[in-house]
Amino acid sequence: MTAQKHITVNGESRQTSAATIANLVAELSLDPAKVAVERNREIVPRSTLGEAKLGDGDELEIVHFVGGGSGDDSWKVAGRTFKSRLIVGTGKYKSFEENAAALEASGAEIVTVAVRRVNVSDPNAPMLTDYIDPKKVTYLPNTAGCFNADEAIRTLRLAREAGGWDLVKLEVLGEARTLYPNMRETLEATEVLAKEGFLPMVYCVDDPIAAKQLEDAGAVAVMPLGAPIGSGLGIQNRVTIRLIVEGASVPVLVDAGVGTASDSAVAMELGCDGVLMNTAIAEAKDPIRMARAMRLSVEAGREAYLAGRMGRRMYADPSSPLAGLI
Repeated sequence: MTAQKHITVNGESRQTSAATIANLVAELSLDPAKVAVERNREIVPRSTLGEAKLGDGDELEIVHFVGGGSGDDSWKVAGRTFKSRLIVGTGKYKSFEENAAALEASGAEIVTVAVRRVNVSDPNAPMLTDYIDPKKVTYLPNTAGCFNADEAIRTLRLAREAGGWDLVKLEVLGEARTLYPNMRETLEATEVLAKEGFLPMVYCVDDPIAAKQLEDAGAVAVMPLGAPIGSGLGIQNRVTIRLIVEGASVPVLVDAGVGTASDSAVAMELGCDGVLMNTAIAEAKDPIRMARAMRLSVEAGREAYLAGRMGRRMYADPSSPLAGLI
Protein backbone atom coordinates (compact mmCIF):
# COMPACT_ATOMS: atom_id res chain seq x y z
CA MET A 1 0.00 0.00 0.00
CA THR A 2 1.38 3.43 -0.97
CA ALA A 3 2.11 5.64 2.03
CA GLN A 4 -0.04 8.73 2.44
CA LYS A 5 1.67 12.10 2.16
CA HIS A 6 0.57 15.25 3.91
CA ILE A 7 0.76 18.20 1.50
CA THR A 8 -0.73 21.67 1.09
CA VAL A 9 -2.53 22.57 -2.14
CA ASN A 10 -3.55 26.19 -2.69
CA GLY A 11 -3.41 26.85 1.05
CA GLU A 12 -5.42 23.79 2.10
CA SER A 13 -4.04 20.67 3.82
CA ARG A 14 -4.54 17.43 1.91
CA GLN A 15 -3.54 13.77 2.08
CA THR A 16 -2.53 11.95 -1.08
CA SER A 17 -0.86 8.77 -2.23
CA ALA A 18 0.21 10.38 -5.54
CA ALA A 19 3.83 9.63 -6.37
CA THR A 20 4.36 12.56 -8.73
CA ILE A 21 2.86 15.96 -9.33
CA ALA A 22 1.34 14.63 -12.55
CA ASN A 23 -0.41 11.92 -10.50
CA LEU A 24 -1.75 14.61 -8.15
CA VAL A 25 -3.01 16.74 -11.04
CA ALA A 26 -4.86 13.68 -12.38
CA GLU A 27 -6.21 12.91 -8.90
CA LEU A 28 -7.64 16.44 -8.82
CA SER A 29 -9.28 15.84 -12.24
CA LEU A 30 -7.30 18.70 -13.77
CA ASP A 31 -5.92 18.91 -17.30
CA PRO A 32 -2.12 19.25 -17.01
CA ALA A 33 -2.05 21.20 -20.26
CA LYS A 34 -4.18 23.93 -18.69
CA VAL A 35 -2.52 24.49 -15.32
CA ALA A 36 0.76 25.80 -13.92
CA VAL A 37 2.27 24.33 -10.78
CA GLU A 38 4.52 25.89 -8.16
CA ARG A 39 6.06 23.62 -5.51
CA ASN A 40 7.71 25.14 -2.46
CA ARG A 41 7.85 28.50 -4.29
CA GLU A 42 9.57 27.02 -7.35
CA ILE A 43 7.84 26.69 -10.73
CA VAL A 44 7.67 23.08 -11.95
CA PRO A 45 7.84 23.09 -15.77
CA ARG A 46 4.82 21.40 -17.29
CA SER A 47 7.07 19.04 -19.27
CA THR A 48 8.51 17.60 -16.03
CA LEU A 49 5.32 17.03 -14.03
CA GLY A 50 5.52 13.29 -14.69
CA GLU A 51 9.01 13.04 -13.20
CA ALA A 52 8.55 15.52 -10.34
CA LYS A 53 8.33 13.38 -7.20
CA LEU A 54 5.83 14.51 -4.61
CA GLY A 55 7.23 14.70 -1.09
CA ASP A 56 5.65 14.76 2.34
CA GLY A 57 5.16 18.36 3.46
CA ASP A 58 5.29 19.84 -0.04
CA GLU A 59 3.39 23.10 -0.54
CA LEU A 60 1.86 23.51 -3.99
CA GLU A 61 0.09 26.29 -5.80
CA ILE A 62 -1.88 25.17 -8.86
CA VAL A 63 -3.23 27.93 -11.06
CA HIS A 64 -4.99 28.20 -14.38
CA PHE A 65 -5.46 30.99 -16.84
CA VAL A 66 -8.59 32.81 -17.91
CA GLY A 67 -9.23 35.10 -20.84
CA GLY A 68 -8.01 38.66 -20.64
CA GLY A 69 -5.97 38.19 -17.48
CA SER A 70 -9.09 38.77 -15.38
CA GLY A 71 -8.60 35.81 -13.08
CA ASP A 72 -8.10 36.13 -9.33
CA ASP A 73 -4.35 36.57 -9.04
CA SER A 74 -4.59 38.75 -5.98
CA TRP A 75 -1.88 38.96 -3.32
CA LYS A 76 -1.96 39.55 0.40
CA VAL A 77 0.10 41.54 2.84
CA ALA A 78 -0.68 41.52 6.56
CA GLY A 79 -4.04 39.87 5.81
CA ARG A 80 -5.12 42.55 3.32
CA THR A 81 -5.84 41.58 -0.26
CA PHE A 82 -4.94 43.59 -3.35
CA LYS A 83 -5.39 42.87 -7.05
CA SER A 84 -2.78 45.24 -8.45
CA ARG A 85 0.83 44.25 -7.82
CA LEU A 86 2.04 47.74 -8.62
CA ILE A 87 2.57 50.31 -5.86
CA VAL A 88 3.27 53.90 -6.88
CA GLY A 89 4.67 56.92 -5.11
CA THR A 90 3.29 60.44 -4.95
CA GLY A 91 6.41 62.59 -5.27
CA LYS A 92 8.03 64.52 -8.15
CA TYR A 93 4.84 65.07 -10.16
CA LYS A 94 4.20 68.47 -11.74
CA SER A 95 0.84 68.71 -9.99
CA PHE A 96 -1.61 66.81 -7.86
CA GLU A 97 -3.82 66.49 -10.95
CA GLU A 98 -1.06 64.72 -12.89
CA ASN A 99 -0.36 62.49 -9.91
CA ALA A 100 -4.01 61.43 -9.68
CA ALA A 101 -4.21 60.77 -13.43
CA ALA A 102 -1.06 58.63 -13.35
CA LEU A 103 -2.41 56.66 -10.42
CA GLU A 104 -5.60 55.90 -12.32
CA ALA A 105 -3.64 54.82 -15.40
CA SER A 106 -1.42 52.55 -13.31
CA GLY A 107 -4.31 50.69 -11.73
CA ALA A 108 -2.42 50.73 -8.41
CA GLU A 109 -4.39 50.30 -5.21
CA ILE A 110 -1.63 51.45 -2.86
CA VAL A 111 0.24 54.76 -2.89
CA THR A 112 3.17 55.73 -0.72
CA VAL A 113 2.89 59.09 0.99
CA ALA A 114 5.50 61.10 2.85
CA VAL A 115 4.66 62.58 6.24
CA ARG A 116 5.44 66.31 6.25
CA ARG A 117 4.59 69.33 8.37
CA VAL A 118 1.32 71.14 7.66
CA ASN A 119 1.71 74.53 5.98
CA VAL A 120 0.37 76.56 8.92
CA SER A 121 0.86 79.83 7.00
CA ASP A 122 -1.71 78.67 4.41
CA PRO A 123 -4.06 76.08 5.92
CA ASN A 124 -6.24 76.20 2.79
CA ALA A 125 -3.43 75.09 0.45
CA PRO A 126 -4.37 72.01 -1.62
CA MET A 127 -3.42 68.64 -0.16
CA LEU A 128 -2.91 65.19 -1.68
CA THR A 129 -6.10 63.91 -0.06
CA ASP A 130 -8.07 66.43 -2.12
CA TYR A 131 -7.04 64.53 -5.27
CA ILE A 132 -6.46 60.93 -4.13
CA ASP A 133 -9.16 59.69 -1.79
CA PRO A 134 -7.70 57.59 1.08
CA LYS A 135 -11.08 55.85 1.32
CA LYS A 136 -10.64 54.48 -2.20
CA VAL A 137 -6.87 53.99 -2.33
CA THR A 138 -4.70 52.56 0.44
CA TYR A 139 -2.28 55.14 1.75
CA LEU A 140 1.09 53.70 2.76
CA PRO A 141 2.85 56.31 4.95
CA ASN A 142 6.61 56.13 4.55
CA THR A 143 9.65 57.45 6.34
CA ALA A 144 11.44 59.01 3.36
CA GLY A 145 14.18 61.32 4.54
CA CYS A 146 14.73 59.57 7.88
CA PHE A 147 18.34 58.69 8.69
CA ASN A 148 17.96 56.90 12.03
CA ALA A 149 15.52 54.63 13.79
CA ASP A 150 14.22 57.30 16.18
CA GLU A 151 13.25 59.66 13.33
CA ALA A 152 11.47 56.87 11.48
CA ILE A 153 9.57 55.63 14.53
CA ARG A 154 8.49 59.15 15.46
CA THR A 155 7.31 59.83 11.91
CA LEU A 156 5.15 56.71 11.77
CA ARG A 157 3.66 57.33 15.19
CA LEU A 158 2.51 60.72 13.87
CA ALA A 159 1.18 59.07 10.70
CA ARG A 160 -0.90 56.64 12.72
CA GLU A 161 -2.26 59.49 14.81
CA ALA A 162 -3.10 61.50 11.69
CA GLY A 163 -4.82 58.80 9.68
CA GLY A 164 -5.05 55.66 11.78
CA TRP A 165 -2.64 53.81 9.50
CA ASP A 166 -0.82 50.75 10.82
CA LEU A 167 0.33 49.34 7.45
CA VAL A 168 3.40 51.48 6.78
CA LYS A 169 6.56 51.60 4.70
CA LEU A 170 9.76 51.82 6.71
CA GLU A 171 12.96 53.13 5.20
CA VAL A 172 15.94 54.30 7.23
CA LEU A 173 18.63 55.74 5.00
CA GLY A 174 22.36 55.49 5.56
CA GLU A 175 23.54 58.63 3.77
CA ALA A 176 22.28 61.13 1.25
CA ARG A 177 24.44 60.30 -1.77
CA THR A 178 23.31 56.72 -2.38
CA LEU A 179 20.14 56.64 -0.24
CA TYR A 180 21.08 53.06 0.64
CA PRO A 181 19.37 51.73 3.75
CA ASN A 182 21.14 51.66 7.10
CA MET A 183 20.33 48.09 8.01
CA ARG A 184 21.28 48.32 11.70
CA GLU A 185 18.89 51.24 12.22
CA THR A 186 16.28 49.64 9.95
CA LEU A 187 16.28 46.41 11.95
CA GLU A 188 16.01 48.32 15.24
CA ALA A 189 13.07 50.37 13.95
CA THR A 190 11.33 47.25 12.61
CA GLU A 191 11.48 45.56 16.00
CA VAL A 192 10.09 48.60 17.83
CA LEU A 193 7.31 49.25 15.33
CA ALA A 194 6.20 45.60 15.26
CA LYS A 195 5.95 45.59 19.07
CA GLU A 196 3.79 48.72 18.89
CA GLY A 197 1.32 47.06 16.53
CA PHE A 198 2.54 48.53 13.26
CA LEU A 199 2.69 46.39 10.12
CA PRO A 200 5.95 47.51 8.51
CA MET A 201 6.78 46.87 4.87
CA VAL A 202 10.53 47.41 4.94
CA TYR A 203 12.94 48.86 2.36
CA CYS A 204 16.22 46.95 2.55
CA VAL A 205 19.43 45.98 0.80
CA ASP A 206 19.27 43.12 -1.71
CA ASP A 207 20.70 40.66 0.81
CA PRO A 208 18.84 37.41 1.61
CA ILE A 209 20.27 37.26 5.14
CA ALA A 210 19.22 40.81 5.97
CA ALA A 211 15.78 40.19 4.45
CA LYS A 212 15.26 37.15 6.66
CA GLN A 213 16.37 39.08 9.76
CA LEU A 214 13.77 41.74 8.99
CA GLU A 215 11.08 39.10 8.57
CA ASP A 216 12.02 37.59 11.93
CA ALA A 217 11.88 41.07 13.49
CA GLY A 218 8.27 41.58 12.38
CA ALA A 219 8.36 42.92 8.82
CA VAL A 220 5.14 42.01 6.98
CA ALA A 221 6.92 42.47 3.63
CA VAL A 222 10.52 42.95 2.58
CA MET A 223 11.34 45.41 -0.17
CA PRO A 224 14.87 45.02 -1.53
CA LEU A 225 16.18 47.76 -3.78
CA GLY A 226 16.79 46.93 -7.41
CA ALA A 227 19.20 49.88 -7.73
CA PRO A 228 19.66 53.20 -5.91
CA ILE A 229 16.49 55.23 -5.37
CA GLY A 230 15.65 57.40 -8.37
CA SER A 231 18.50 56.02 -10.49
CA GLY A 232 16.40 54.22 -13.12
CA LEU A 233 19.19 51.65 -13.54
CA GLY A 234 16.91 48.61 -13.29
CA ILE A 235 17.56 45.47 -11.25
CA GLN A 236 21.31 45.16 -10.81
CA ASN A 237 21.47 41.79 -9.05
CA ARG A 238 18.87 39.29 -10.15
CA VAL A 239 20.57 36.48 -8.23
CA THR A 240 20.09 38.00 -4.78
CA ILE A 241 16.53 39.12 -5.53
CA ARG A 242 15.68 35.56 -6.53
CA LEU A 243 17.32 34.21 -3.36
CA ILE A 244 15.29 36.62 -1.24
CA VAL A 245 12.10 35.45 -2.95
CA GLU A 246 13.01 31.80 -2.40
CA GLY A 247 13.76 32.29 1.30
CA ALA A 248 10.90 34.60 2.29
CA SER A 249 7.57 33.66 3.80
CA VAL A 250 6.28 37.23 3.52
CA PRO A 251 5.70 39.19 0.30
CA VAL A 252 8.78 40.44 -1.54
CA LEU A 253 8.53 43.65 -3.59
CA VAL A 254 11.30 45.35 -5.53
CA ASP A 255 11.54 48.91 -4.28
CA ALA A 256 13.70 51.51 -6.03
CA GLY A 257 15.73 51.57 -9.22
CA VAL A 258 13.05 50.76 -11.80
CA GLY A 259 13.48 52.91 -14.91
CA THR A 260 11.19 51.46 -17.55
CA ALA A 261 8.61 48.76 -18.14
CA SER A 262 11.08 45.95 -18.83
CA ASP A 263 12.61 46.46 -15.36
CA SER A 264 9.30 45.83 -13.62
CA ALA A 265 8.67 42.79 -15.84
CA VAL A 266 12.03 41.34 -14.76
CA ALA A 267 11.13 41.83 -11.09
CA MET A 268 7.89 39.93 -11.57
CA GLU A 269 9.57 37.16 -13.61
CA LEU A 270 11.91 36.62 -10.65
CA GLY A 271 8.87 35.75 -8.55
CA CYS A 272 8.44 39.01 -6.66
CA ASP A 273 4.96 39.73 -5.34
CA GLY A 274 5.02 43.31 -6.57
CA VAL A 275 7.00 46.38 -7.56
CA LEU A 276 7.10 49.85 -6.04
CA MET A 277 8.14 52.86 -8.09
CA ASN A 278 7.86 56.63 -8.23
CA THR A 279 10.50 58.40 -10.33
CA ALA A 280 10.16 56.05 -13.31
CA ILE A 281 6.61 57.30 -13.80
CA ALA A 282 6.80 60.85 -12.46
CA GLU A 283 9.88 61.82 -14.50
CA ALA A 284 8.82 60.13 -17.75
CA LYS A 285 8.12 62.49 -20.65
CA ASP A 286 4.54 61.24 -20.56
CA PRO A 287 3.82 60.05 -16.99
CA ILE A 288 0.29 58.88 -17.80
CA ARG A 289 1.43 56.65 -20.65
CA MET A 290 4.35 55.33 -18.60
CA ALA A 291 2.00 54.50 -15.72
CA ARG A 292 -0.09 52.46 -18.15
CA ALA A 293 3.04 50.74 -19.47
CA MET A 294 4.13 49.83 -15.95
CA ARG A 295 0.74 48.32 -15.19
CA LEU A 296 0.92 46.14 -18.30
CA SER A 297 4.55 45.11 -17.70
CA VAL A 298 3.84 44.01 -14.13
CA GLU A 299 0.92 41.93 -15.39
CA ALA A 300 3.02 40.45 -18.21
CA GLY A 301 5.92 39.61 -15.89
CA ARG A 302 3.58 37.90 -13.47
CA GLU A 303 1.98 35.84 -16.24
CA ALA A 304 5.42 34.81 -17.50
CA TYR A 305 6.46 33.75 -13.99
CA LEU A 306 3.33 31.64 -13.54
CA ALA A 307 3.70 30.11 -16.99
CA GLY A 308 7.24 28.92 -16.24
CA ARG A 309 9.89 29.95 -18.73
CA MET A 310 11.60 27.44 -21.01
CA GLY A 311 14.89 25.99 -19.86
CA ARG A 312 18.11 27.68 -20.94
CA ARG A 313 20.29 25.74 -23.39
CA MET A 314 23.91 26.12 -24.38
CA TYR A 315 23.19 25.41 -28.04
CA ALA A 316 20.42 25.84 -30.58
CA ASP A 317 17.42 23.53 -30.62
CA PRO A 318 15.27 23.64 -33.79
CA SER A 319 11.63 24.55 -33.46
CA SER A 320 10.61 22.56 -36.51
CA PRO A 321 11.02 18.73 -36.55
CA LEU A 322 13.86 17.38 -38.69
CA ALA A 323 12.05 14.13 -39.49
CA GLY A 324 10.77 14.09 -43.07
CA LEU A 325 13.10 16.89 -44.13
CA ILE A 326 13.26 17.16 -47.94
